[in-house]
Amino acid sequence: MGRAQALRGRDAMTGGAEADDPRPLPEVDVASLESFVERHGFLSWLGVTVEDAANGHIELGARHDERFVNPSKNANDIEPVHGGVTAALVDTASGFALRTTFDDPGTARLTTTDLDVSYLRPAVGDLIATADVVRAGGSTGVADVSVESETPDGERKQVAVGRATYRLFRDTTQEAN
Repeated sequence: MGRAQALRGRDAMTGGAEADDPRPLPEVDVASLESFVERHGFLSWLGVTVEDAANGHIELGARHDERFVNPSKNANDIEPVHGGVTAALVDTASGFALRTTFDDPGTARLTTTDLDVSYLRPAVGDLIATADVVRAGGSTGVADVSVESETPDGERKQVAVGRATYRLFRDTTQEAN
């Protein structure tokens, strides 16, 4: 699903009103997402940044850091980023995209139930993970993610794709409004 489809409306993704519902979408509170990263020891240690956020969409960044590379160099004498960092970004971006479907993304309660990551090429630079919600229901949500990294030539290329399923803990009385 493309970003345009993801942005049609929270109600469409949560099984409420029709996808062409003309009501304006609430703006995503980016500060609450950034605050969540700061409070989360692992995400702040990874240096995760919120680059862009909209209802059903998120873009997260992570700067290249020597602490996160594999100790063995590739054929071009470059140490690629450990795949676990990329997988963590797929998981985190999925969760953050789903958080944007809650009234308060920074306090939303959810947990990963399934994570799939396919690696396409080694990541050797800064990482950008872009996630779009496929569906966010009352108790389950799914998001697709693409992770890109700069090549040694300075070109940005896709290094991984993934999908995550989450259990969403919605307060139905609060979320119904």
